[in-house]
Amino acid sequence: MFGPVLSRRQMLQQTACGFGSVATMAMMNRMSSAAMNTKAFEWHHVPKAKRIIFLFMFGGVSQVDSFDYKPLLAARHGDSLVFDDARILANTGERKEQQLMKSPWKFRQHGQSGQWVSELFPEMAKHVDDLCILKAMRTEGVAHGPATLFLHCGSTNMIRPSMGSWVYYGMGTENENLPGFVSIAPSNVAGPRKYGSAFLPPRFQGTPLVSNRKETFSIENLTRNDSKPSDIARQVQLLQSLNRQQIEQLGMHSAELEAALESYDLAWRMQQIAPEVLDMSNETEATLSSYGIDNPVTKSFGQKCLMARRLCEAGVRFIEVNYGNDEGNWDQHSDLPKHSEHAAKVDKPVSALLADLKQRGLLEDTIIWWGGEFGRTPYAQGKGTGRDHNPGGFTVWVSGGGFKPGFAYGETDEFGFQGVEGRIHMHDLHATLLHQLGLDHKRLTFQHAGRDYRLTDVHGKVVHDVIT
Repeated sequence: MFGPVLSRRQMLQQTACGFGSVATMAMMNRMSSAAMNTKAFEWHHVPKAKRIIFLFMFGGVSQVDSFDYKPLLAARHGDSLVFDDARILANTGERKEQQLMKSPWKFRQHGQSGQWVSELFPEMAKHVDDLCILKAMRTEGVAHGPATLFLHCGSTNMIRPSMGSWVYYGMGTENENLPGFVSIAPSNVAGPRKYGSAFLPPRFQGTPLVSNRKETFSIENLTRNDSKPSDIARQVQLLQSLNRQQIEQLGMHSAELEAALESYDLAWRMQQIAPEVLDMSNETEATLSSYGIDNPVTKSFGQKCLMARRLCEAGVRFIEVNYGNDEGNWDQHSDLPKHSEHAAKVDKPVSALLADLKQRGLLEDTIIWWGGEFGRTPYAQGKGTGRDHNPGGFTVWVSGGGFKPGFAYGETDEFGFQGVEGRIHMHDLHATLLHQLGLDHKRLTFQHAGRDYRLTDVHGKVVHDVIT
């Protein structure tokens, strides 16, 4: 005996769900059985900042050639000393004599705070009274890959969520039509793990923003088609309806599947909003010039910094601006003078970003974080023409978001090799940044594989001396 006659719509819906369930079951079998709590945390205390713009200088900027002035290094140029270098000890197990190398660039004091800055950064130097310069940073990892992962994820080798994902997870987004975490032109080192969500729900992973041949920025697969918006909306609604029916028929819950469905909704909303946010054609010539977009040297990084300001205004919580792919990077083992080329590419755009945010009243609740994965040695490498990696004592700076302006904290030794006073571990910096966002790094946790994980692992302390 035949069953009830199906309408064309019912047939399409049921067969679609039938075929789709095969793929869905296969996907769900690959998912972790661990419980996935997708509820974001609320603020643990009153925040002083709403968002972070991280200006990542991949390769390792030399602290003794930028913001950590060491006159004794110049006075003893060419002298040989023994250094406890973690990189050399790891490779040879021996302590070796190294030859001190002075900076090729002159330093002078700037601003009312009198901070020392080298001639590499004349434009940033104009903003020292807005900077909080951290001079005794230390981190884990002596190679770029592990140190880059540690900078982003708090671990040198384990697959952990990126800091941007933790921020997104803890704070959500100010704009439901845009992702909460965007990485502009991510570098290849350490791959997508730098902006990945790892065991956090997938919805919190970073969205990479890449430049195309027209030298504009875009999000992959976000281009609108020629259909009418109302037609596209109906298509999305039908697809989501079928997907929801599929979940109900399976009778199972999956955070990954829910995240995938949410991503379709977000993609649809982004199609309406993101193209306008990414379109810089409505910026004035004066603004474009201030960021150096009218100059071939500064154009690339200038576009990235201006895009960061636009995303900041649009409500994105964590924006990473990467320097280290097309422009080259700061890894000068045998050609330290190339630091001047990299500095010329970033100095004016970063200065413009600081000025632009301040003029718009955004610097008060936006943290600008500038720095690399480690610093460089005060002694020479590559036949006296470069510097090696140095994770034990390097400089980063932060600005806005409740950090003390015109302030320098910490000291390295007389040659700028190791931190000796006011040392800040990368875990401590992570904890302090989260604190300014209203998040307690000890309470911002996620249960995975039977234990609670956090960005700072079991370490880290808030450095109250650097915040107002």
